[in-house]
Parts: sequence; C-alpha cells; structure tokens
Amino acid sequence: MTAASTRLDRWGFVALAASLGLIQLNIKGEILFGIAALCWLILLIRERRRPEVPAFFLPLIALACWTLVSTAFSSNLTASLRQDKQLLLYLIVPVTMLFARGQRASLVANVIIAVGAASALVGIVQYAAMGYDDLNQRPKGMLGHYMTYSGVLMLVSCVAIAHVVFHRREWIWPAVAVPALLAAVAFSASRNTWFGGLLAISAIVAVKNWKWLALIPPVLAASLALAPSDIRQRAWSAFDPNDPTRRDRMAMLESGKLMIADHPLLGVGPNMVETAYLEKYRTPDAVDPPDQPGKPGKGRSHLHNVPVQLAAERGLPALAAWLWFVVVALRDLYRLVRRSTQVSEKALAAAGLAVVVAMLAAGLFEHNFGDSEVLLLFLGIITLPFAAASGLQRDRKSVAS
Repeated sequence: MTAASTRLDRWGFVALAASLGLIQLNIKGEILFGIAALCWLILLIRERRRPEVPAFFLPLIALACWTLVSTAFSSNLTASLRQDKQLLLYLIVPVTMLFARGQRASLVANVIIAVGAASALVGIVQYAAMGYDDLNQRPKGMLGHYMTYSGVLMLVSCVAIAHVVFHRREWIWPAVAVPALLAAVAFSASRNTWFGGLLAISAIVAVKNWKWLALIPPVLAASLALAPSDIRQRAWSAFDPNDPTRRDRMAMLESGKLMIADHPLLGVGPNMVETAYLEKYRTPDAVDPPDQPGKPGKGRSHLHNVPVQLAAERGLPALAAWLWFVVVALRDLYRLVRRSTQVSEKALAAAGLAVVVAMLAAGLFEHNFGDSEVLLLFLGIITLPFAAASGLQRDRKSVAS
C-alpha cells in the first residue's frame, strides 16, 4: 500500500466505526457511512482490487435487483425510487469487509457497545425522569422513534452479551453496559424487541453451552417479578387475544395476503403499501390507530411483518431472495462460531448469529428490515466476524511467507 492508500484505509476505518456507533445517536451516521464508502471506492480503483464480500451478499444483491424491477413497474415511480435509496446501505457489507478486517473488527464492536450504552442511559433517564413512561410516549433516545431506538438497542445488546459470554478477560466493561442496554429495551415497551432479544440471548447461550439454557426461565421470571408494573402489564398483553395491537397485526397480515394474491410477481411496488392499503386492502377488522395531524388513522406505512411486507411490496421473488440471505447468513455465522479458534472471532460470530435471530424474531411483528438505522447496524454487525476472519487469514499467510 502507498502512503496515500494507507491514509485512505485509516480514514475509511475511522468513518466506518464512527458511523456504526453514532448512527445510534442520530449524529451524522449515514454521512459518515458515505465517507467510508467513498474511501472504499477510491481504494478499490487505486489498488485495482476486487470487492471482498461474504456469501450472504449475493442474495442481498438479488434482492436489490428485484426491488429495482418491482420499482420499474410501480404505479408511482418517484415514490418507489425514494425508498430504493435504502439499497445503498447494502454497501456497508463490502466496506466493513475492507476496513474492519482482522483485529479492527473487535474495535468496531467495542465502539458499538460503548455508544449503545450511552444511548441506553439516555432512554433510562427519559423513562425515569422525563415522562416517557406510557405507550403514547416511550423512550426513544436521540432517535426519531421508539421502535427504531428499541431495535438498535436490541442489536447492541446481542453484541455486548456475546462479548461477555465468550471473552475470558475483556468482559468486565461490556458487562457493565449490559444491564443498561437491557433496561432501556425493557422500558421501550416494544414487545417485538423483547421477543427478538430473548431468542437472541438463548442462541448465544446455546452455542456457548446448551446446558445454560436452563438458567433462562428462572432469570426471566425474576426479571418480570422485579420489573415495574407497567412493564409486566405490557408483557402479559402479548397473550391477550383482545389486545388491539395484536388484533390489528392479524388484520394487516390478511391485507398483505390479499396484496400478494393480486400481485404475486412484482408486488404493489416499493413504498406503495400504504397507498394500496388505503385504496383497496384495508380489511373490516383492522383497528385504527389514533389520528395524527396530516395522517389519517386508517393509514399503514407497512404491515409490521418483514416476510409479508417484502412479498406484498416487491413480490414473491423478493421474499425468496431474502430467505436465501437469511439461510446463508445463519449457516455461515454458525460455522464461524464452531470453527473459530480465537476468542474475539468467536464472540463476533456469536453476536452476528444472535442479531440475525433477533431480527428474524422481531421482524415477525415489525418491519425492522425497512428501518435505515437498524438495517445499517444489522448488516455491519453480521459482517464483522467475516472481516475478522479474513484479516486473520491474511495475517497468517503473511507470517507463513
């Protein structure tokens, strides 16, 4: 590498780490990602490199391509193209592979945990002292919506807990962060992230030592017993068949089923679910949310379910590409956990496996794949273990030669 390329590599790494950290605080995260992507592109051209990507990037490309096909046939091309800008976030995968290689991957994970802990403290203060303690006003940190906030913290919790479980020495400070992260997720009253986080923690424990799974029920029971009454009530509402949000989610699934039946190949078009819902597909048993200024209560920007949303919006081929992505990511991350010999690499792989489980579980009740902050952090985290493995392999080859 030339001196100029070395500087670009350093700047790209700093911008990448800062973007995955500060995206949690809504502080120029996407701009910093753009800087990292620009450094990546210049380095590829200058060094005449081919981009290095994990196997799961191929189905992501397939999903992006079919999204553009669906957009081309959308009834509102401009509206669909506005949403398609999110596809640029997929570049976080090759950017992370280049700039977070080897030991750098653990540094990025540490930045994510540290900023996540600070963000969690903001949410705890909001809940405890600023009146963000009911369903109409929930903790949202410095982000625009409580659902985004809870989704981001769910992912960071996975990284921190994997760090604590797998590291023998460098576990103390992440262990300090974990209670704040879990408390902030609990105070968000977001049941999809509770469910996703619980299954993700179970996955981390299972790959470490499946016998430890016996500890989860009593710990969960104790946590519920000690939780504030509003949190307990919110947890029990998930099992209430008359809960309005649960009933409305069932109605939205029916609406999605109707959209898929009418548009199985291309969907209704990216960013067009809300329009289609209002014009034709709202079912009689839908439960209207409260009206907001400029937003009628009957509107739905998405269907609160990732597989149904993708199929309704972009067609069944898009759903197939997404399922392909999920299978490949889970397979390869599990293999990394099993074959990794270094503790840091194993912890990163376990964190990646956990965030995929978390996103899948939470995504059954929320369209988290369509949230830019959550998506950027998610793709970055699941790429880190592959970047770490790639860098370590390169180092071993250098030593051998």
